[in-house]
Amino acid sequence: MPRRQELLRQFAAHTRPSIHICKTCRLSLQHQRLASSATASAAHASPIEPSQSGAALPLHTPSKSLRTAYKVKASILLSRPPLITRDLTPFEKSYFLYQRRLNERLAMPFSRYFYYQKGTPGDVEWKRKIKERLTPARDIGVYNAYAKEGWNDEVLVGAKESEPEAQVEALLRDAEVEGLQGEEGLEMKKQEVEKPMPRTTEADHVGDTKSLNRKLQRTLYLVVKEGNDGKWWFPNDVLVGKESLHTAAERIIVQAGGMNMNTWVVGNIPLGHYIHNYGVTIEKQDKSEELRGEKFFFMKGRIMAGQANLVDNKLGLTDFQWLAKDEIQKTFAPRDWNAVKNILSER
Repeated sequence: MPRRQELLRQFAAHTRPSIHICKTCRLSLQHQRLASSATASAAHASPIEPSQSGAALPLHTPSKSLRTAYKVKASILLSRPPLITRDLTPFEKSYFLYQRRLNERLAMPFSRYFYYQKGTPGDVEWKRKIKERLTPARDIGVYNAYAKEGWNDEVLVGAKESEPEAQVEALLRDAEVEGLQGEEGLEMKKQEVEKPMPRTTEADHVGDTKSLNRKLQRTLYLVVKEGNDGKWWFPNDVLVGKESLHTAAERIIVQAGGMNMNTWVVGNIPLGHYIHNYGVTIEKQDKSEELRGEKFFFMKGRIMAGQANLVDNKLGLTDFQWLAKDEIQKTFAPRDWNAVKNILSER
């Protein structure tokens, strides 16, 4: 190897300017010159003098760095699903009424004497009702599909015929009033009819956020108030030992809300996760690692019956609410809301 390097140096010194050296050989010569210069400088450098006190200078040893870690927590999104269908939009209301009126135009005429014998009380009642609404259908308003204006079956702006409340009222009125043929002519008799339950409850009117009997069209989530800082959040706790997320979620439900709830934890895979970093790292008592923050894994749960009770909870909770998604946005801190808004149901 030294012989080859010597030949390369002689060749570079005696070659004419018109002859070029390959790139590999030129880089090799440059590296050799730099290495030789560094070796010579180190050989002529003066040794380090000992200190006047005679003590040797201490060697610098790097400090032992602590391992950074996060608290792993399971959090349960315990929810009550919607109990009724949502309200219809104005377009949907108009469309469904138009479809029913169109059906009256396309269907065969109602066979009156097939259902009512002539001269019977039922026939008399039928003639009275058809005279009022002009159609066999009871919930499409006053409309005659076979008249000259039968084509005009669309709903006008501001009309109440398409409103579900007006349709329910028309059906009840038709069922409650019954005409009977008496000695003095047609007599009207009113009979009791069971009415449907309202779509809003007493809890909606008084604003009781602890009740599950509210916002029947929406999904409600259990949120709790933590005792340390008074922050609203979902029930959560640190995993214990080799505990799985599913098992931890079941334990958290019992420790947070008590035994008076019939619940179901859906699946073993979390809906999502959230990393909450502390402002400063916290060193553990055994000085084995530093905690940088907390990692929350959200599990999905359903409540079928019962109610939460925080009297003997083991997580230090002070209050609870059942809130919909838009209410959670107003209750959570902005940072927490941005972390969970995409995993909550719109309805």
